[in-house]
Amino acid sequence: MQRQINAIDFWRGYALIAIFVNHIPQNFYDQLTHKHFSLSDSAELFVFLAGWSLRHVVGPPEDPKPTSALLHRLLGRAVTLYVAQMAIALLATAMLAAAALVLANPLFLEWHNAAAIFYDPVRAHIGVVLLSHQLGYFDILPLYVVLMMIAPLVAVIHRVAPHALLPISFAIYLVSLLFGITMPTWPVNGQWFFNPLCWQLIFVLGFSMSRDRGPGGWVKKNIGWIRICAAPVVVVLSIMSIFNLWWDPTTVPEPKLLFIIGKTFVTPIRLIQFLALIAVMSAAYPYIVRALPGLVSFLSRLGRNSLPVFCVGSLLSLAGQIVRFANDGGFVIDTILVGTGIAILGTVAWLAEWRMRKD
Repeated sequence: MQRQINAIDFWRGYALIAIFVNHIPQNFYDQLTHKHFSLSDSAELFVFLAGWSLRHVVGPPEDPKPTSALLHRLLGRAVTLYVAQMAIALLATAMLAAAALVLANPLFLEWHNAAAIFYDPVRAHIGVVLLSHQLGYFDILPLYVVLMMIAPLVAVIHRVAPHALLPISFAIYLVSLLFGITMPTWPVNGQWFFNPLCWQLIFVLGFSMSRDRGPGGWVKKNIGWIRICAAPVVVVLSIMSIFNLWWDPTTVPEPKLLFIIGKTFVTPIRLIQFLALIAVMSAAYPYIVRALPGLVSFLSRLGRNSLPVFCVGSLLSLAGQIVRFANDGGFVIDTILVGTGIAILGTVAWLAEWRMRKD
């Protein structure tokens, strides 16, 4: 049965569209997304909402789902995400190879960290399977796989010691920042673009804020005051972001990750800005529903079918990059690419729901 339109699906649908547009760099519509007016972007929103959605799987405190069934469902979801990542990584590699052949330009073989797959295929393919080698712009789903693998642990800790969940998550985050701990890549030396040790905090925050008890209950009870305090934070940091009014990262004290702006480690200033932003923007949803019901319905459908929409959107973004490279982009090309892509994503979501209705 189809879910009713709700804020979570709407904002997830928005995040999917923004990610699709942002993953076609330098296109005209990219500059209109909120990442250009904000320290955070749709990646934080996507992960936060993933954590929030975990509450529906865990069930309410008064009627929790059996632990065995919960673990089975969460680990099954992790396997589904892993298979999806393998599929889109394979298709993206094929698209780059095809572009190199059709456009007679071997440069495509080195796009987005793909060089190792073509020039060191034995080790690189092992790395792809192990998630230790990731293509650029195809690196958020590996993070999601890891988060769903730890989701059973999050659920169990919440049941056994609910007040310990957020402190444990924050401690892991803080230690990772203090000592620069991350997950390495292989066979190409480097690190994961999205450090799971830090991004897990956003996932856990989403889950914790969704509950009616503990931190989530306190936030819901005091959301009015929180929004009043958050609004100046959003405004000031947005102005600083737009006009690039930041301090020199080389002059900040150690440990530098506590003071610089970084996406890989989702550093504190970026995290604070994101939390302030969602506190403020969460108030806008009722007004958006009344003013733009058609848009809300469309984005909610995308959000309800986030995995197929995300996978297709990732491949469409890569196709858009290739087309822009071959045609030098421009407003007309960008409009066609973005407009066609959004239409295809809407069709994918519609087909997914049509199939469920037929089943």
